[in-house]
Amino acid sequence: MNPFDWQQTLACGAYSRFPEAPRRPVIGITGNFDDNRCTLASTYYKMVVEAGGTPVIIPPIDNQEVIINTLAHIDGLLLSGGGDYNPLYCGEQPSPYLGGICSERDLAELLTVRLAYNRQIPMLGICRGIQTLAMALGGHVIQDLCHQRDIPQTVKHSQQAPRETQTHTVDITPNSILHGLYKDDSIAVNSFHHQAVGNPGKLFIATARAKDGAIEAIESSDFKPVMGVQWHPECLASGAPLFKWLVDQAKAYHEACILHSRILTLDTHCDTPMLFHQGVDIAVRDPRILVDLHKMDEGHQDATIMVSYLPQPKLGETFSSKVAFDVSSPFEYANLIFDKIEAMVAAHCDEVSIARTPSDLYEDKRKGRKSIMLGIENGIALNGDIANVKHFAQRGVVYITLCHNGDNDICDSAKGCNTHNGISRFGEKVVKEMNRWGIMVDLSHAGERSFYDAIDISATPIVCSHSSARSLCNHPRNLTDDQMRALASVGGVAQITLYPGFLRSEGEATVMDAIAHLEHAIHIMGIDHVGIGSDFDGDGGIRGLSCSSEMLSFTRMLLARRYNPADLQKIWGGNFLRVMSIVQQSANANTNSISIE
Repeated sequence: MNPFDWQQTLACGAYSRFPEAPRRPVIGITGNFDDNRCTLASTYYKMVVEAGGTPVIIPPIDNQEVIINTLAHIDGLLLSGGGDYNPLYCGEQPSPYLGGICSERDLAELLTVRLAYNRQIPMLGICRGIQTLAMALGGHVIQDLCHQRDIPQTVKHSQQAPRETQTHTVDITPNSILHGLYKDDSIAVNSFHHQAVGNPGKLFIATARAKDGAIEAIESSDFKPVMGVQWHPECLASGAPLFKWLVDQAKAYHEACILHSRILTLDTHCDTPMLFHQGVDIAVRDPRILVDLHKMDEGHQDATIMVSYLPQPKLGETFSSKVAFDVSSPFEYANLIFDKIEAMVAAHCDEVSIARTPSDLYEDKRKGRKSIMLGIENGIALNGDIANVKHFAQRGVVYITLCHNGDNDICDSAKGCNTHNGISRFGEKVVKEMNRWGIMVDLSHAGERSFYDAIDISATPIVCSHSSARSLCNHPRNLTDDQMRALASVGGVAQITLYPGFLRSEGEATVMDAIAHLEHAIHIMGIDHVGIGSDFDGDGGIRGLSCSSEMLSFTRMLLARRYNPADLQKIWGGNFLRVMSIVQQSANANTNSISIE
């Protein structure tokens, strides 16, 4: 073909067929800056193209709005190499051995990485890029390998050979992503640096080291698709697997984002209102809370059920001594919490609303708003007055957890002392009144006898808004397999919780434990009876799924395990909303029947 016949190129290329081109993941590449120009070595974008991606160059701009808008249009981020970082960003004075810094890039890239990390965007850092990851995410960078380490430098890290020449080897950590890509304990690399990662920080683990101990690669310690290497794989034929990894992760990220745009994602239990006395506001990004509108947006989470948590007083204690606000009763406290939620929502009514029904949730999603539903954790909020069930139904409460950690006047708790031998006579009236007014009966925290009593009493399916599997973690708060079967038999749902002590009896709980509990529940109950109730801000949150920002990562991991969109819609609230619809429609039918009579 004549290379100058550009019209013939169009006639024979992607332009000539439909669809014109399959979608390729968009990989943003940070540009270098020199002589008032944004520049980039061609090897970076050529490797991205060869790996199946679409490269775009990101100029060094430190405007946060520009960065956020840029990140909204990419699927992966490649951090390119370049000059040294200004040590002032580490709170250090410059070493005499500091090389040339690039002040135009530093702040722009630190902000970009922090914001991309919050959004779960896959990242690959190269040379300066690995140092960017460490500096932006809690690690430490050594200004000069030769003079600022206890270990003597025995490898020449700033090689003078051509960039395509491999000059030293690195040892790779077994079971790391890097080891999985290269299937080898050691590979030969090229290096052009003297700044280096000294301490990767809590969010990373070192996965490759040079023979003198210098860190040559890091990857996420909390299951995120983030990796950095100190060498220049874009100049090596052996570098292709790294770029393929980034493009594959970007594709998975894009698929998860598209899925979240099409399904409704609901977390059925969070305790954020428990921290309102500290002055937190769900519309403000706040490191003290795990659920706010920013984090929900980053995690592509549509809705959450915020509960008014009421601690159970022990014998001789008053309720007012257990809470931070000056109130006279549990009933007053629950209403105070709901007043505060409603005030925060009213101040940001274009972005969030109070939802009462499943249809409200779907309408909010259609309009691009987040949703908050109201729940009560501990039936002492009723203050012993059955009439208050109707009051809370009219306030929009969608479920009441009958008890918490301790028996109350409604039922016995999983951590109680069998006061009633199950549900009390008053509790039986409460369950029936909840059926009448369309409030779901929540049996998380309830003792086993209370659980089975509620199944017998309730005319509609019951839920466990935040419970896990006792077969995997022997805790009385968790559900036995028999309880799960009984729950499924009446059409109920069990929402796996992220409270660490309910996922593992010993050791650190991670997102892999949450997946194990979810899959156990699916095995016992079926896919139509499970979901997620995080217990965020009630001590819920685990490595890999620590706050609302990381909900998208959970979807990405489930997609990798071959769950289909229909399954994920059920897990992300579809099953729970089915029960909510049944409960609310049953109440409406009863109300209409009473009116007709």
